[in-house]
Formats: sequence, C-alpha cells, structure tokens
Amino acid sequence: MTRTLKCDRSSKFSLQPTQRTYAADVDMAPGCRQATRRVRAHARWIAQARLDDYLVAAGAVTAGLPVIGRHLEPMAGIATLGLYGLRYLPDFMTSAKSRVGPAAAMHRRTQLRDLGEVMTAGMKDVVAADGLGQPWPAGDSGAPWRNASRRRRAVYRASVPYGDEPGQLLDVWRRPDLTGPAPVLVFIPGGAWIFGSRALQGHELMAHLAELGWVCLSVQYRTSPKHRWPRQIIDVKAAIAWARAHAHHYGGDPGFVAVAGCSAGGHMATLAGLSPNDPQWQSRLPASADTSVDAVVSVYGLYDWEDRATPDRARFMDFLERAVVKRRQSRHPDLFRDASPIARVNSEAPPFLVLHGDSDVLIPVREARTFVERLRAVSQNPVGYVELPGTGHGFDLTDGTRTSAAVHAIGLFLAHVHRSRPHAPVDAVG
Repeated sequence: MTRTLKCDRSSKFSLQPTQRTYAADVDMAPGCRQATRRVRAHARWIAQARLDDYLVAAGAVTAGLPVIGRHLEPMAGIATLGLYGLRYLPDFMTSAKSRVGPAAAMHRRTQLRDLGEVMTAGMKDVVAADGLGQPWPAGDSGAPWRNASRRRRAVYRASVPYGDEPGQLLDVWRRPDLTGPAPVLVFIPGGAWIFGSRALQGHELMAHLAELGWVCLSVQYRTSPKHRWPRQIIDVKAAIAWARAHAHHYGGDPGFVAVAGCSAGGHMATLAGLSPNDPQWQSRLPASADTSVDAVVSVYGLYDWEDRATPDRARFMDFLERAVVKRRQSRHPDLFRDASPIARVNSEAPPFLVLHGDSDVLIPVREARTFVERLRAVSQNPVGYVELPGTGHGFDLTDGTRTSAAVHAIGLFLAHVHRSRPHAPVDAVG
C-alpha cells in the first residue's frame, strides 16, 4: 500500500492511503485550484510588470502599514502621479514652446481681452440675458494657489466625517453670519483618482460662493493605490447623501444640492449627476439615502473611460488599468463602461455647466466637446459649455485671471438654476 499527498478543501496537504499510484491520485480540490491560480496570476504580473506597476504596488503596501500608513499614503499617490506624468512631458514641452516669443505674448493678451466675450457666449444657454449684462471680473493675474490659506478663512468646520472610513472627511465653507437654509455645493477635488486632497483646489470657488450665502462642502475621498476604483465614486455618493441628510445642521438646504469638481473630480461630479441613486455604488448607505443632485459643474473633467482610438487615449486607458482600476478593460468592460459619463448621458440629466481649456494637454478639449454634444442631444435640461482660449489643465491653480472669470460664471449658473427650481422660496440665494 502506498501513501500519497492529497489536497483537501482547506488547501492543506494530508496523507491518505490508496491502492493507486501517486500520479493518479493527486486531486486538485477547489482550495488547491484557487491557490494555484493565484500563484500563476502573481507570476504573470511579475513577468509583465513595469516600473510604474511596482510603484503602485509599493504605494498600496506602504499605505496599509499600521500607524504610519495614513501619513505615507499621500506620498505614494504623488510619486505615482509623478511617474505617470513623465509620459506627458513631451506634450508639456511642446505646449510651453508654443507660448514663448513676442507673437505668443501678443496672442495671449488678445485672448485675455476677449475672455469676457467668450464667457458670455458660453453662458447664454444657461443664464438669463439680464444676468450677463455686468462686466466680467478682471481678477488677479497671480496664481490662485498662493491665496489658499487666505481663502480658507471661509472654512466654518474642518474635517467633518461623512462616513465611517478614516478618509471620509469634508470641510464646511460658509459665512459665520449665515441665516436661513442656503443652497449647498458639494465640491470634489481632482488628483487623477490617486490624490484626493482638499488642501488647495476649489478654494476660489468656495470662498466666492460662501460670500454669496452658499454652504460648500469640500470632500476628501479614498484614493488609489490603496483603494482602487470604484471606492472613489462610492465616497462621492456617500458625501452627497450626507449633504442631503445633514447639511441643515450647518445652515444648508437639503432640498438643493449641486456638485462640482475639477479634473478627476469633474469626472466624478459628472458621473454622480448622471447616475442618481445607482444601487451598485451605495449598497452601504441607508435605503432612504438620496444621491441625486440638482446641478453639475465640471471643470476640465474627463468623460470617457472606454475609448482607445488615439495614442493619448490608449495612454490614458493604460493608466486607468494599472494605477486606478487595477483591472483590464478587456476582462471587465462593464466596470469601465459604468464609470464612463459619456455612456450614461440621458434625458433626465440635471442642468450642466462644462468648462474646459482649449490648450489642455492632459485631457484634450475634444473630449469635452464630444461629451457636451452628446448630452445636449438628449437632455431635457440646459447644458452650458465654456471653452477657455489659451487655457491648460489645472488653470484654477495657476491662472488668476481665467480662474476669476470661471468662478464668476459658475456662480451665475448655480444661482440661475437655484432660482429657477420649482417652488423656490422668495428669498432664494443668488
């Protein structure tokens, strides 16, 4: 009688007597098969991985370390962003060269001089004519990020939890003398889904709206590499539901909640607006949770998570697969399609305002144009589109003149939507 090794369901090896030969008696039980597949998958990953894959994996590991992990997580995100950003370096260099010289300087002055006309033309479909009669603000030509600490004086409460996860925090922006229920804006900062800090972005907008009597909520959300998609949009949905349920504690009107965001935040603001109460992203919320929004503002957002038709699109999809979703589109097409706003345009979409620079090298302007065209073709509500001349990605951190114009436009749009909503109170803000 011989003894052979056999896998049981706990995927441990045991000795059992048998009359058959060893080779004939190896039984790959489910536990063994699962372990074998896992080993093979890791082997394939190691064989095919690139430097950026190792960086993403290292970031996920360090972010999960006890005590110090939460401090290292932002650093891992920044490192990953930097490595992937190197792929766009040639595009940035080409764009920078085009801005050098007397002719380029004269062209920029012309663009700034005509900025008011561009803004008015883009806003005429979403704001009444009498709201566009005033001159557009000239603004400060300096970089808005320099004013971040001064703008944060409008923060009424910092680091308010909107969920049970450690990273689910928001800041409440409002006037200290606010009276009566005020409309609410949920702001989603960008950061390529791997850096979701509320430290810099959106400050000009939220300070402006707070001065006008709004309550603004700047949302921090979980990010890759530690938290892969769709945890980011799950957090955004949770923040919107929190606003509906708790904004009244801070002077907000839960009956009017708008959402806005820049870059990846613009993508998620758009996605949230087009997928109200989608059960796949709010399974952990109470059954009564409401994640619908009354208006959407997207600033240099991204709208397509499927297209690979051009080299820059293929490069972006590769980034999503390796750093954000950590899944192959070919194996999980529904995961990418569900996250693609352009695939979700519908007739019930809320009022939209889309702003994009025509010199954006990270998210080319044609993507915004295509999205707006598709949305306008089906939506029953107005869709505004402002294309900012000579403007690149992240202009709200670097270009005070264009930022002032954009902030003013967003304020006009939101005030108009708020006033136009059914049964608006007589003393509505804006």
